[in-house]
Parts: sequence; structure tokens; C-alpha cells
Amino acid sequence: MVYDIIVIGGGIIGLSTSYQIIKDFPGKKILVLEKESSVGEHQTGRNSGVIHSGIYYQPGSLKAKNCRYGKELLIQFCKENGIKHEMCGKLIVASKKEDKKALRFLFERGKKNGLKGLKILNRSQIVEFEPYAVGEGAIYCPETGIVDYLEVCNVLSTKLIDHEVKIKLKTEVLSIDTTKNEIVISSNNKEYKTKFLVNCSGLHSDRIAILSKVETFSKIIPFKGEYYHLNNNAKHLIKNLIYPVPDPLYPFLGVHFTRSVHGDIEAGPNAVLAWHREGYKKFDFNLEDFLDYSLYPGFWKMVRKYWRTGLKEYSRSFIKNEFLKSLQRLVPEIKKEDIIASPCGIRAQALGIDGNLIDDFIIQRKDNMIHVINAPSPAATSCFSIAHKISDLL
Repeated sequence: MVYDIIVIGGGIIGLSTSYQIIKDFPGKKILVLEKESSVGEHQTGRNSGVIHSGIYYQPGSLKAKNCRYGKELLIQFCKENGIKHEMCGKLIVASKKEDKKALRFLFERGKKNGLKGLKILNRSQIVEFEPYAVGEGAIYCPETGIVDYLEVCNVLSTKLIDHEVKIKLKTEVLSIDTTKNEIVISSNNKEYKTKFLVNCSGLHSDRIAILSKVETFSKIIPFKGEYYHLNNNAKHLIKNLIYPVPDPLYPFLGVHFTRSVHGDIEAGPNAVLAWHREGYKKFDFNLEDFLDYSLYPGFWKMVRKYWRTGLKEYSRSFIKNEFLKSLQRLVPEIKKEDIIASPCGIRAQALGIDGNLIDDFIIQRKDNMIHVINAPSPAATSCFSIAHKISDLL
């Protein structure tokens, strides 16, 4: 069989894209290839489950546009399919007086991106939203929420099967041969042919692009995010979501508190360079992955730019008290015995050859292929909007 479209990747981007395509092009033969034994096993199933508002992103950027539109589409999908979610709001807290300028900048950026209901809070007003949080000031952002993205994936999988979209699990792509009229994909168990290819392979998006003979102008660098969760005695200290003011030079949001839809309270993540694209244990190492990015010229430029920040993140990784101090800047009553190590996640972050971490989404089209090269947070929030864009390109 020659498929009309093959989507590589069974995470939330690949599944939502497949769902949008089959709605826009009913009757087409669509196949999803996923190398794991179930969908959403990597970035989708290991994130903090936040529905982002769009407050952080450069106005006019793909992140800003897709997050704002995607959030509405995601909420609509959850409502239509009975998926538990909650728009609980969050605080972004300035722990130091010098952070207040950045707080005001975020507030103005949020308004430019169309956020409603934003409030600037002084020190005494913070406790009205989070009784145990402290800071010099804060932003209250009511358009932030929580959801279980793995549940979204499972619902999407069911809908795809209902629409006769095939999902092949345990199928790893090994090679791709392209012509103007046909693409031949060889996997660990079978060969597949298609007219169009959509690459939504997350942590391996650059590798799939290279197999397709597409130049990406970037390299995926894996960053490990390590989490703790609060024990039952400490859960009362957090009502919803509490974030610090992020470092504007670094595309991560800092360690924060997140309540999940299941009632757990997560603390984290940090952001340390991972030595394995799928290495979720502390000392996991993969020589191929390490050589892949260590031989990339942009990697060492990044190291020279961010080595101080990197050392700080590694100290939080190996010294629990350092992680605790970051949490205590937001909620001083948190104690060492209150936090318990949790499973970590790995973020696929594109790095330019100039050593800069690429902050925006990258969706690249060539001939009869579309490659989602860079889709870090807020990609899960934005998934249905990204799916619309890819379907429009098709």
C-alpha cells in the first residue's frame, strides 16, 4: 500500500496533526509510525501538564501565535471529550527587588499577546492567591491551566483509529529515500511508501530530517528536567501554580510549583544537559548522542555562553539543598523532608550553529515533506494550532 501521508512520531504533535489532517482530508490513507510501545512516552508524557497562557513569548512569534490559538483549541477539545482540565491560574513571583522590572516587562508582553485578566500584585496581595508564597511582587495570570497531556494523546489515538488512521507502534524509522512522487521509509520491521511525509519526531526530529536529506541549520540538544514532588504533609502549601521570574537569557522557566489534575504537587524542573536523548536516569549516557552534539560547532559556543548557568543547574541536580533553596525563594516553609524525587523529562531544544538556543518553533517544508524541527514548550499547549498549520501546508 502507498499511503497518502505518513506521520513520524506518536507524541501529542504527531497525533493532533494526524487528527487535523484526517478531518481536513477525509478518506486519505494516513499512517502514524511510533517507535515506542505506546504513544506519548517521551516529552508528552513527562511534562508538567501546564496549559500555558502565552505570557512569555515574543509578540508575533510562532510560539505566541500558536500558544494563544492552541490554548483555546485544546480547551475546546477537552470539553468536547470529557478530559479533566482546570484553568486555575498561576503566579509569577519576583523574589528580589531587581526582578520587578522584568515582572513589569512580562506584564506588558502578556497584554500585547492578548492575555485577559492579568494583575500586578504587591507583597501583601500575593497571599490572597497563594497563602504561603512570598515575594517583592507578582503577576496573577488567570489564563493558565492544567491537564494530563497523556490522556489527551489517548483520546486522540482512539479518534484516529475510529477514522481508520493506522498507528504502528514499535516501529523505528531507519532510512528514508525520497523522489518527487514517492517516499520510501524503511523501519525495523517493514518498508512503507507514502506521497507525503510529516516529521513530528521530537527528540529525533533533526535525525529524521537528515535521513530525508533536509538541512536543518540546527541540532537538537537534549536538556533533562528533574522534578521533586511534595509529600502529603506539605501539599497544603501550594494551591495552584507558582513560578519565578524567568532568566531572559535562557529559554527555561526556572524551578516552580505545579499542581496536577490528579492532585499531586510537582516542584521543578531544573534544566541540565543530558548525555542521552532518552536517558531518564541520573547517570544515563549514550556515546552516539554525546558525539552527535559535542562535534557540532554550535555546542561549544553554547558552552562558552552558558557555562555559569549550566554549573548552577548541575549543582541543583546533585545537591538537594541547592534545589530546595530555589523552592524556598518562592515558598519559605518548604523543608528538605517535604520533597521527594520524581521521574524526570527531557526537552528537545534546537541549537543554532552560532551557539544560541533557538527560542521559537521551527516548521520546515521541502517538496513533499514537512519537518517540525523545533517544538519545545509550549508545544503541548499549542498542539492543535500547530496541527492546523501543518494541515494548511499540506
